Amino acid sequence: MLKILKKLISLDNPARLFYHYLRAIIANVYYKFPSREMHIIWITWTNGKTTTTNIIAKWLKASWKKVFMFSTINIMIWDKEYENNVKMTSPDVFELQRLLSIAKKEWCEIAIIETASHWIKMNRIWWLEYDTLVLTNITQDHLDLHRTMKDYVNTKLSIFKKLITYKRKGLIKKTAVINVDSEYSQLFLNETYDSMYTYWDKGEAMLKAKNKKFGIDYNTFDIDITWTKTKITTKLRWDFNVYNILASIWVFMSLWIKPEKIQEIIKSIDWIPWRMEEVKSIEKFKIFIDYAHTPDALENILTTLQDIENKWRIITVFWATWDRDTTKRPIMWEIISRLSDVVILTEDDNYTESIEKIIKDVLPWIERKEWEDFWIITDRKDAIRTAIVTAKENDIILIAWKWDEHVIVRNNWAEEWHDKTVVLEILKEIDDNRIM
Repeated sequence: MLKILKKLISLDNPARLFYHYLRAIIANVYYKFPSREMHIIWITWTNGKTTTTNIIAKWLKASWKKVFMFSTINIMIWDKEYENNVKMTSPDVFELQRLLSIAKKEWCEIAIIETASHWIKMNRIWWLEYDTLVLTNITQDHLDLHRTMKDYVNTKLSIFKKLITYKRKGLIKKTAVINVDSEYSQLFLNETYDSMYTYWDKGEAMLKAKNKKFGIDYNTFDIDITWTKTKITTKLRWDFNVYNILASIWVFMSLWIKPEKIQEIIKSIDWIPWRMEEVKSIEKFKIFIDYAHTPDALENILTTLQDIENKWRIITVFWATWDRDTTKRPIMWEIISRLSDVVILTEDDNYTESIEKIIKDVLPWIERKEWEDFWIITDRKDAIRTAIVTAKENDIILIAWKWDEHVIVRNNWAEEWHDKTVVLEILKEIDDNRIM
């Protein structure tokens, strides 16, 4: 009955929004408003949320701060870390309040929460008293709910408008950290905050990355702020991680952590999993796994791979999740077709939309015929196996979208799944059958 009602009532129906508003109030009252006793940091927008959330949490933990974190793929409560298998960026409001209540009992002083636009739009944020907001970037996503970019932007903007209205917790300032690399960023800069920090690698940003150098196993760049200049060395590779680090640096500085200490902490973190994770093997080609699921993220990843020296071909294994924003499909598949040498279309999460409809949606945007460096292999394991067994020396395989998720939804039933584990199993099969 509940499933039928969900299909009949749209996500943005006023009755549905009011229902979620009531649940948010009840959840907060039931768990006694745990957010009032922690410094709440929200990471929001399209790309970079999960990486930035993890960077901040792991750096704060390395600074001996007691931290609670909720991200798309993992949950941290001080010294314990768990997988997030609910397949939602933001959890049910009762679940989040329950976790915050546990974190409070564990004496966690800071909570870092990745926040999706669905959660804001559907009134699940009410009575969560946040203190710091981080805007990572602004690109198209979730138009299945928002319908227009204007509504998507205004939904995110609404939480920045409310920031100053919440009661201050001691000396904690109401702080906004904003990436100004967007046509929409001025809307967020126009709001009122106790403190506002901006970042980008050019323009009028307060914090910039200069003299960027990318090695095989590290990035280096100089951070340029009015009152200080510091060289950053990090094992978090790729250009897009520079922006995630810049956002994290501002959060650290807003917490009065000195640049020298920040430099030391950044250098100590080996890696943040799940973004452009390389699966090591003895093969003479490279395999990367990433969560890229928006046009901007895909273009950034594939452009980054294009810049790798001495590569031969880029083989991309991708899909478009069922029952999600269909307006971005043509854009994503045009990017994949343009920037990949070989394209393999395969399954992702199967909810209710048919495979045939997905294929019909994306085929016009792939400028090649099937079997001409383009294959449709709906079984994901077979698709990954095909990419691996056909790869040649110096090829690069990108397996996109599912990232570090540990389940795949088939016909509304979650089954165990993990891209990296599947890749390692296939590599072992190949190695076991190798003729010496």
